[in-house]
Amino acid sequence: MKTVFNIVLVLCAAALVYICYASIMGPINFENAKKDREKAVIARLIDIRKAQQEYRTLNHGMYTDKFDTLIDFVKNQKLPFVMKMGMLTDKQLEDGLTEKKAMAIINKAKKTGKYDEVKKWGLEGFKRDTMWVAVMDTIFPKGFNPDSMRYIPYGNGAQFEMNVKNDTAKSGAPVFLFEVKAPYETYLGGLDKQEIINLKDVQSKLGRYCGLMVGSIDTPNNGAGNWE
Repeated sequence: MKTVFNIVLVLCAAALVYICYASIMGPINFENAKKDREKAVIARLIDIRKAQQEYRTLNHGMYTDKFDTLIDFVKNQKLPFVMKMGMLTDKQLEDGLTEKKAMAIINKAKKTGKYDEVKKWGLEGFKRDTMWVAVMDTIFPKGFNPDSMRYIPYGNGAQFEMNVKNDTAKSGAPVFLFEVKAPYETYLGGLDKQEIINLKDVQSKLGRYCGLMVGSIDTPNNGAGNWE
């Protein structure tokens, strides 16, 4: 009887140790897993932001809310890259010369074959040539897969929520905004449910989005991420 009692005590002690260990390591393990997953999600959000920022340069400042359009842009479009030779001197700038005016003088000379004005302004070594470079070769590393942009890492196929807003400021100036979101439930799925509930509760009380996001259609923030 005494042996059985001792065995029961040992088992109870072991269970107590396990409970204490789990209560300590549970939140630590959750936080470590959360950091790993967020690192992957943030990296993809940054890729989307880069693509959107380049997309707007060729689309009158507007963003797109469709991943098909953004992915096609990254795969098939080209961006202008200006090759520069020569710089305007302080004297030239003081005399009212700008790069635009300088190129107008040079282009006129090329058409007419008369380079007197080019020499007058000292623009013999001034040159600006525009090259068109594929988006894939400009802003993304070799081997980048554009099709992956739409998917939330660890989300089991779930896609980011992407929205845009086209508006007009009181001054009459156009305002173009975008945002891309990934909720906690999606990329933290499979981890401790209570920890996720606790995390959401804290964020909600602080008035923050429960997840990771870049940009905002409510407040202009120049495409900043909520982790930055």
